Amino acid sequence: MSTENYQPETLAVHAGTVRSQFGEHSEAMFLTSSFVFENAAQAAARFIGEQPGNIYARFTNPTVTMFEERLAALEGAEQCVATASGMSAILACVMGVLKAGDHVVASQSLFGATVNLFNNIIKKFGVETTYVSATDVSAWQAAVRPNTKLFFLETPSNPLTEISDIAAIAKVAKACGALLAVDNCFCTPILQRPLELGADIVIHSATKYIDGQGRVLGGAVLGSKKMMEPVYGFLRTAGPTMSAFNAWVFLKGLETLKLRMDAHSANALGLARWLEQQPNVARVFYPGLPSHPQHALAMRQQKTGGGIVAFEVASSQGSGKEAAWRVIDHTALLSITANLGDTKTTITHPASTTHARISPEARAAAGVTDGLIRIAVGLEAVVDIQNDLARGLK
Repeated sequence: MSTENYQPETLAVHAGTVRSQFGEHSEAMFLTSSFVFENAAQAAARFIGEQPGNIYARFTNPTVTMFEERLAALEGAEQCVATASGMSAILACVMGVLKAGDHVVASQSLFGATVNLFNNIIKKFGVETTYVSATDVSAWQAAVRPNTKLFFLETPSNPLTEISDIAAIAKVAKACGALLAVDNCFCTPILQRPLELGADIVIHSATKYIDGQGRVLGGAVLGSKKMMEPVYGFLRTAGPTMSAFNAWVFLKGLETLKLRMDAHSANALGLARWLEQQPNVARVFYPGLPSHPQHALAMRQQKTGGGIVAFEVASSQGSGKEAAWRVIDHTALLSITANLGDTKTTITHPASTTHARISPEARAAAGVTDGLIRIAVGLEAVVDIQNDLARGLK
């Protein structure tokens, strides 16, 4: 289907849909490991790329292709490569575009597993990473080396919702011949389209808002067709593949993505405003609040503040970790889990979960204190979320 002249909510329902000879209305789920060819010549032509078509489900599947084309339409990308998880999407990206001897400049405000990927896995293949402030553009410029090939950031950041100036950092990257990859997991293309701001690559953990109900794992890498060639090549050979079932679930998730992102954002803003009024809360981090350091940038770069709120418990409540755990343990409605993007509100203590495996120095640099709590605001009535938190805060 042509993607011209349609709004995002329409693309999220229709883009990429291909019907089989049976004329099904809902997208079909193709649960097969391989595909049959009409003859030996057709098989040969498909294997060497002379003829398009499905070959083997490790790298070609009609349901996965529909998901890829739909997400690409939403992001304004030429091509999407779907993967088994958000982390495998980041792995496919860096293995596709980097080689031994290359250098990466990355935000110091990254998800803990992403930091471990750069520090403990990619480093073994001869790729070095320098971490800089997510918000100081001059720091990105200062970190550039002759062998710098990739800038990597997530905005808003996890968990403090720091906002990086995508357009400004993209200019720095282009000036030195590096690519800019942006993890757009927190916003989704409904709230932010990094490619329009100058990014070269967009990465998603589809596990989060794209699914929206905490059911399945998946990831995606998006960009130009030329940019995606080595990423797809890595996927085809190494096989961090999205399953057809998961792709089908994501297709259904995309259909309600705009409705959910609008609702998540409205609830998060209401909760953030309420938290700012609580005497036992020292500080609230939410891009939609005027008190957020990058509020003006967020309102230019994003459509709303998104669904993630973080806050620090006041020191009067005890030591940071003790006070934070007390708040978390007194909740009854909120789910104590590190996942996010769910219809159900989730609550976690980043210092001991999502960022537990990075060094204390790295946590401090990223602003992840022992008293910090992250909430991924769901679709419940915001007053019920507030009342659930109030018990622990008292």
